[in-house]
Amino acid sequence: MTTSSGNPKNQGPAGPSDDVRSPVLVPESPAGPSDDVRPPVLVPESPAAVPDWQAPPRLAPAAGGRAFGAAPEALKIYEEEGRFGRLEASGAPNSPDLPSASAGLEKAVPWLSPESFPSGPSGAPGSLAPESRSLTENFHSEYVSYGDFVSYGDVVSYGDVVSYADVVPFAKEAGLSGPLPADAGSDHPSHAVPFQAWQARDDFPILGLKVEGGKPLVWLDNAATTQKPRQVIERLVKYYREENSNVHRGAHALATVATEAYESARRTTARFIGAGGPENIVFVRGATEGLNLVANAFAAPRLGPGDEILLTVLEHHANIVPWQMVARKTGARIVVAPVDDSGQIVLSEFARRLGGRTKIASVSHVSNALGTIAPVEEIVALCRARSVPVVVDAAQSVAHLPVNVAELGADFLVFSGHKVYGPAGIGAVYGTTEALRGSVPYQGGGGMIADVTFERTVYRDPPVRFEAGTPNIAGAAGLEAALDYLDSLGLSRVAAYEDQLLNYATDRLSSVPGLSIVGTAWRKTGVISFVLKGKSVREVGSRLAGEGLAVRAGHHCAQPILRRFGLEETVRASLALYNTTDEVDFLTDALKGLQAGA
Repeated sequence: MTTSSGNPKNQGPAGPSDDVRSPVLVPESPAGPSDDVRPPVLVPESPAAVPDWQAPPRLAPAAGGRAFGAAPEALKIYEEEGRFGRLEASGAPNSPDLPSASAGLEKAVPWLSPESFPSGPSGAPGSLAPESRSLTENFHSEYVSYGDFVSYGDVVSYGDVVSYADVVPFAKEAGLSGPLPADAGSDHPSHAVPFQAWQARDDFPILGLKVEGGKPLVWLDNAATTQKPRQVIERLVKYYREENSNVHRGAHALATVATEAYESARRTTARFIGAGGPENIVFVRGATEGLNLVANAFAAPRLGPGDEILLTVLEHHANIVPWQMVARKTGARIVVAPVDDSGQIVLSEFARRLGGRTKIASVSHVSNALGTIAPVEEIVALCRARSVPVVVDAAQSVAHLPVNVAELGADFLVFSGHKVYGPAGIGAVYGTTEALRGSVPYQGGGGMIADVTFERTVYRDPPVRFEAGTPNIAGAAGLEAALDYLDSLGLSRVAAYEDQLLNYATDRLSSVPGLSIVGTAWRKTGVISFVLKGKSVREVGSRLAGEGLAVRAGHHCAQPILRRFGLEETVRASLALYNTTDEVDFLTDALKGLQAGA
């Protein structure tokens, strides 16, 4: 199977042909033919009849959210032999709010025929027979819906050629369109549709900002913080406008509403990263506070003179300084695993440093300075084999890669809300039940106690044991909105898009004379650190800022890894789901102009 990103060229016959049958996807309703409920059909059409698909397929926003993806008219299906057609939802209006046949999605799939459904759909319209579901192990959908309200329709691939569902969410009428269900998860069938940045850019109001004398803002500082979609902004406003109260102990209506918002956010966070339950999620101000919590509440009581804390040279300062503080208090020492010349952790050297004195290991999932994706699965396995607890700093990964803590097996994982399209001042610590119960509070105050006298205090169970004082309730609600937003887009789709954009950016920036990229590991997220020959890092950052390009110029709070490459600073362009190839081109042209003295 191949996937094309443009209009199919020179495929199939010159036009419709009588010998190319239009296979019906689903039969008519059991009640009989109806003008109101007609089945979608595959309509063959000529390659010449398929316009260039430049206009992005959009669905009109509706109450409660927006729909993502293409309408059924836009789903192009063809086979490698050249026959291809258009999936139509019969009766769909020619509304300007719905995409036309010229706006679409293209994916090579087997030619569907009535034989694809050997038993035929049965039951009420919109359902597929169980026999049809068993045609492939990779059948992800529950039903194909159509008729009066066509939403979240699932067109699946049959046979051995296509390994996953090819599907789009759509509606018969634009006014009925809506977002993917909040609990759809990143494996919802519609997430097989390739993601494009235009699907999200309108959700980020700040991207329309003009800076530096009217120049459009180009935000390439996403490793420092991501911009916020309107769904997050509106959620914060709603909280302060309609729900503001303290949580957990109030007897009035707003206390109940605020408490539910806060605990709902905990449940959503647990689901998003695959935690066992909300009791495994502690809300903190961000990854930095989370790492301090783990170092002091879990590690410090287990450390003594001569014990070792294993880190890597890739770490952010937030995953170095707290461990240094704890080491000074306990007499432990820090051991550091190296990276190779590409910026990847040398696993054999990590394993060699994992010895009998190692009491805890803490590693970044993704380097904020280089974009390197560390082999955390292998690192966790090495640590578990020696019964060494392991902490994962996921501040740079959760917004860009699917993360499942149950599969990963780490004892702790931390991340920040503001780097995952959520508010600042909120983050989460995941801990296994055993690890959290084995930790002692390192902050005291209201909310985390079961009983207090002047002689003793009885602490509550995790996670509230570690949430002394009034929490960031609005921030938690905003974090939930951000995670729901990413779920609606499909994080796997986003990751694939960002990977393509990274490859494009790496290729384009490599064409700039005198530009050297620092960090070339084969597994990376969208971070490109570089230096420009003959230009200081500060000069480059300042000149780019004058063009409206927001990049980071400095040490990125990761001095050890930059010094590994003989540098004190780099320029860093970091990508996110709303960045585009046009923005990459603009950055490249600006750097070429700077290098040329323009």
